[in-house]
Amino acid sequence: MKSLTINGSKRESVGKVSTKALRNAGAVPCVVYGGDNPVHFSAPELSFKNLVYTPDVHTVMIKLSDGSELKAVLQDIQFHPVTDRILHIDFYQIFDDKEITMNIPVRVVGSSIGVKNGGVLRVVTRKLRIKAVPANLPDFIEADISEMRIGSKMYTASIDTEGYTIMHTDNTVICQIRTSRNIVEEVTEDEEGEEGAEGAEGEAAPAADGEAAEAPAGE
Repeated sequence: MKSLTINGSKRESVGKVSTKALRNAGAVPCVVYGGDNPVHFSAPELSFKNLVYTPDVHTVMIKLSDGSELKAVLQDIQFHPVTDRILHIDFYQIFDDKEITMNIPVRVVGSSIGVKNGGVLRVVTRKLRIKAVPANLPDFIEADISEMRIGSKMYTASIDTEGYTIMHTDNTVICQIRTSRNIVEEVTEDEEGEEGAEGAEGEAAPAADGEAAEAPAGE
């Protein structure tokens, strides 16, 4: 998984007055949980642009002014109800040898047979909650719909989970191909072969009739 670096400063005071002063100065108050004790720090609001305003997920390396470094993931974020400015961010500290649980986006790939024939793709689950050590966290989970036909559903049981565990039941639906008004009847290769054979026989029959009709004229 991709990682971002955020440079911040430890907070000595976490009261309302200091928090308001930080926000007025364009900084965001943050806290990191998961370690021995919560770590309070602040960083410029622009530092979080590539972490917050993206569909992708990242691990974060937090480098503080006292020289300490913390590896973490975004846990929760609060926005201003009117301006949408970031008010506060919670992080969760991670360790290389300990599994963590994260929501990972699903990326649909492939060209579905069902869609080609007029079906409509409906993505039901856009993120899957998985558990893994940080080194095995994927950037996204790939859902290949190439073999899906009209009426087909893809379940979590069909996803390759090497290196991580999906925290959903096996019958959780990821996506499905639904029917639509523009549906076209699907034809398999075997059916195409049978139709071709029938067509050839149908063409041969008129020729035979024609020879029978011409025979009296030759006599």
